[in-house]
Amino acid sequence: SLRGSWRLGNGNGSVVLRGEVPGCVHTALHRRGLIQDPYYRFNDVMYRWISLDNWTYSRTFKPPFDVRKWQKVNLVFEGVDTVAQILINNITLGRTDNMFNRYSFDITSMIKEVNFVEVRFLSAVSYAAEQSRCHKAYSIPPACPPPVQKGECHANFIRKEQCSFSWDWGPSFPTQGIWKDVRIETYNHYHLIYFSLTSFFVKSAWQWSLEIESIFDVVSSKPIEGLVTVNIPKLQTQQTFSVKLQPGEGSIVLLVNINKSSTVEAWWPNGHGKQTGYNMTTTFIMESGYQIEKFSKAYFRTVELVQEPIPGSPGLSFYFRINGRPIFIKGSNWIPADSFQDRVTYDTLWLLLKSAADANMNALRVWGGGVYEQDEFYDICDELGIMIWQDFMFACALYPTDQNYLESVRAEVSHQVRRLKSHPSIILWSGNNENEAAIASNWFSIPYAYREVYIKDYVMLYVKNIREIVLTEDKSRPFIASSPTNGLESVKEGWLSQNPYDTHYGDTHFYDYSNDCWNWTVYPKTRFASEYGFQSWPSFSTIEKVSSTEDWSYTSNFSLHRQHHENGNDQMLQQIGHHFKLPQSTDPIKKFKDMIYLTQVMQAQCIKTETEFYRFSQSEIIKGEGHTMGALYWQLNDIWQAPSWASLEYGGKWKLLHYFAQNFFAPLLPVAYEDKGMLYIYGVSDLHVDHKLTLRVIVHAWSSLEPVCTLAKDSVTVKAQSAVPIYKESVNDLLERCRNCTRKSCIITFCLVGEGGLQSPTNHHFLSSLKDAVGLENTHLSASVSQQDDIYVFVLQTTAIAPFVSLDVGSIKGRFSDNGFLMTEKKKVVVFYPWEPTSVEELEKSLTLTSLVDIV
Repeated sequence: SLRGSWRLGNGNGSVVLRGEVPGCVHTALHRRGLIQDPYYRFNDVMYRWISLDNWTYSRTFKPPFDVRKWQKVNLVFEGVDTVAQILINNITLGRTDNMFNRYSFDITSMIKEVNFVEVRFLSAVSYAAEQSRCHKAYSIPPACPPPVQKGECHANFIRKEQCSFSWDWGPSFPTQGIWKDVRIETYNHYHLIYFSLTSFFVKSAWQWSLEIESIFDVVSSKPIEGLVTVNIPKLQTQQTFSVKLQPGEGSIVLLVNINKSSTVEAWWPNGHGKQTGYNMTTTFIMESGYQIEKFSKAYFRTVELVQEPIPGSPGLSFYFRINGRPIFIKGSNWIPADSFQDRVTYDTLWLLLKSAADANMNALRVWGGGVYEQDEFYDICDELGIMIWQDFMFACALYPTDQNYLESVRAEVSHQVRRLKSHPSIILWSGNNENEAAIASNWFSIPYAYREVYIKDYVMLYVKNIREIVLTEDKSRPFIASSPTNGLESVKEGWLSQNPYDTHYGDTHFYDYSNDCWNWTVYPKTRFASEYGFQSWPSFSTIEKVSSTEDWSYTSNFSLHRQHHENGNDQMLQQIGHHFKLPQSTDPIKKFKDMIYLTQVMQAQCIKTETEFYRFSQSEIIKGEGHTMGALYWQLNDIWQAPSWASLEYGGKWKLLHYFAQNFFAPLLPVAYEDKGMLYIYGVSDLHVDHKLTLRVIVHAWSSLEPVCTLAKDSVTVKAQSAVPIYKESVNDLLERCRNCTRKSCIITFCLVGEGGLQSPTNHHFLSSLKDAVGLENTHLSASVSQQDDIYVFVLQTTAIAPFVSLDVGSIKGRFSDNGFLMTEKKKVVVFYPWEPTSVEELEKSLTLTSLVDIV
């Protein structure tokens, strides 16, 4: 391995330091104290010079083996970011220009006892500009990001993480560095480069089989013969194959049939079963006497993307069947966890992904403007049952299709598919993010006469190249060309549909910041909602780490600087204004904290309303629309500390939205909505069997902890994996029945209760805006904290109904069992799960309790 400390220097030699590999220039400079935290205040703009310079990494190494004894010696880079010239002992081995590719250089004839390796980087920013200048035939938009993003131009001309040139939720840090492993490989005879396994269920034989693909480099000049034995002890399956490896690079594919007398446990998504994997050993014993033993995990699951006619609805369905069972997809969209990938550790990934699973998510979309995630990311998803919708890394832009570019992309795609296809968590390959929509809706104002050129390029890149490679490399999962798309309908229209946002086909992305988000009628009754969202601010403790006192106001330069979405801060105010009074405190810091709290309440309530709409639409068709089978809100995580659509802050802290998600994605949930004065409650279930349950509906007056009236409706049937209406009453009748109630003075809560402890979360339905609520009183909220083993118990007390109770323990890492809730009882117990050691004293000292009535 060539990991560790390298020498790092800038273009003119004025800055020289040690830099860790894997790593990048920014983190090296920061670690050595040569720059501040790049995320601090305005440093993203102050430190532009770093990515405009050309940096060089170099080191010497002595091979720990006798170089003359090996037929082949390679220098292998798992990832180079991005444009570089690679030299060994002053001989140029080659150049890199794709961050997502793996580069292997043959150094057999050059390696010595002591060697000098150099990686000379070229600024990604100037390279992208140069590539764009050279593309003279026609322009490839967009040239630059909107000014509000403070970003760099022509990201589409470089095969690099697209959001590293800035995005509407992230800074511009176009890094340079050796971002993945680098090593020397030596071998005689033959070497295994890729090894993958995919499972299939053969219906005709009613039997599972595994397809094992091994890609070799064979050094010898004649074929090598030998035996391969595959052994899965738990499934009483062992098979031996004789194989012949041809000289050069080539692959062998083995088909292993699983013993029929063994019971195979399939891999299931979170909430639908276990994530069983089987230990498997593959042994290659070749005539050269050199053997390889490969240990891996075999998983068994099938996936189908079902696009079929639906009775009573024009268009086609769009849903996933896993192991033959239709699954409602619940989750979010994943973006890179940091601008500097070397800071993304296993623990970072585990915390974020475990938080997704803990919020009852079963899926994430790895969005196409970031990176193909590291192996550990997918390992964790396999373990937690999180299905992955995997985009290829193209987003919100048109792309070139010249020969060099296409060759680079082809290598990238085949490398990534080979690397990732063994993961059962990946259920879909998707060609790009929003590029079909960009052409269809003409985002870049392309004159009609030139349209054909761009359509041809689009088909060339995503269909004739990417799709072709995916279908060759991986027959085990579906591929779509874009998101949003109309699926098979887009294909029929030549891969570019008139309207990729059509609710009757495929998936949709939907954003609307001006309409009232509590009004469910503005949302598309789509087949699959793969992006939708609202912004909020991260908590004060998260902002505090990267700001100074003068920044702590909603209208400060800092607050404006961190907001990369045009008018984003105003849009949040507007959305809050629909239902809440804006804070008027004369204490500027209290006013700022109140604003942050309200943005999080607004975001949580908006996405709750929208997600519940998608969930209750899964079993019905209304005016030809419905059968919604997926809800992935935008976005799960944050890349830095700033206002964004995320539900997890940078560092992993849960926003109120993430606590809400735990409830609105619950496996069993009653959902209410109003239509023309009628209140409807649906029973939504992801459970595999029907249940007879009791629906409890409780009406409270804001002014009292005693319910005004309660209703229990027994033996309500909530059907397996569906959403059915279980209750209907006109709001006027309900208010009359609960005397003393008006829309402004009362609120409805409801839950489902069944046998053996089966219970849904308690949901609520507001009858008016909270700014118009009558009877809210001061709550005198208090909490006592005690420790029980590894967890902490908070006992909350209130003297009045408290809407949106928030517990915040500042920067103490961990999460609560519940938060942002409506407190309708005198006492409530909430558990805190710490992610690092803490104490009762620390928690008491850091605790802030807020409810809506504290905002003045």
